[in-house]
Amino acid sequence: MSAQHLTEFHGLPVFDLPPRSAEAELPSADAVAWRLRIDWNESEEFGEIWQRFLNDVDTTRVAALIIGAWNEEMYDEAPSDELQYVIDAVPRFPALKAFFLADIESEENEISWIVQTDLSPLLQAYPALEELGARGAHQEFTPVHHASLRTLRLESGGMSAAVVRGIAESELPALERLELWLGSEEYGGDTTVADLAPLLSGARFPALRHLGLQDSEIEDAVAEAIAHAPVVPTLESLALSMGVLTDAGAEALLSGQPLTHLKRLDLHHHFLSDAMAQRLRETLEPAGVELDLSEQEKAEDSGGRLWHYVAVAE
Repeated sequence: MSAQHLTEFHGLPVFDLPPRSAEAELPSADAVAWRLRIDWNESEEFGEIWQRFLNDVDTTRVAALIIGAWNEEMYDEAPSDELQYVIDAVPRFPALKAFFLADIESEENEISWIVQTDLSPLLQAYPALEELGARGAHQEFTPVHHASLRTLRLESGGMSAAVVRGIAESELPALERLELWLGSEEYGGDTTVADLAPLLSGARFPALRHLGLQDSEIEDAVAEAIAHAPVVPTLESLALSMGVLTDAGAEALLSGQPLTHLKRLDLHHHFLSDAMAQRLRETLEPAGVELDLSEQEKAEDSGGRLWHYVAVAE
């Protein structure tokens, strides 16, 4: 599995700003999520694309904005300047509610090679922002107070624990959906269950209704913590997908607090046995829980040792 370009964002279809050489009619400014990215076949730099966007689109009506590939050296240069363009243009975007940074596919750059930057300055600049997403090798997140943010989604093949701690120390009273791809230790994913404890306490984000702690090599340990976490009774959906979830983690979930109140439990890309998968179905589906057990993986034999793997790493 690899990261894919967004096709919808903030409930809007994604529309790429056409290259300078194209003669294309633009949609209404508020009808799409605008994606700005360099065209590998064009010589236009991102700064030029940004200025053309400001000139050609009524940005006062733009609700959702996406930045894709910003240069050919994304493995070496963080999108700091590109993020600053958005921050400096606050007066031009009074209606902006959603922003995604680094919507990049593996063919453009592997997720673990995408150098990321601190997203907190953007939140400080846009107090009315409701949705924030980003993809890449997240290394920092300065704790922030933001009264409006409802969705935070950070995709990574290896997320630094400093990011998790920064989010946990933030004040986000409106946050309803939190999704973190924790990733592989080989690519910088060093989050521990202790780092996740504030998120699981239920005290930090009182409005939280969906929690995704995904793509983790320690998914069993996360499941064991979830089994007794105070945050769970207030959740409507939970995702422990894309990681190394085995029968041990599933057993912890079944032996812990009830999950039958959930509308959805996403465990796709897992290493569960057929018998354990059936136990989960028999326990949860009669209660109306939508259970995703797709992508049943098999551990690979590597020199006599069984190798388990996350869905997204490099």
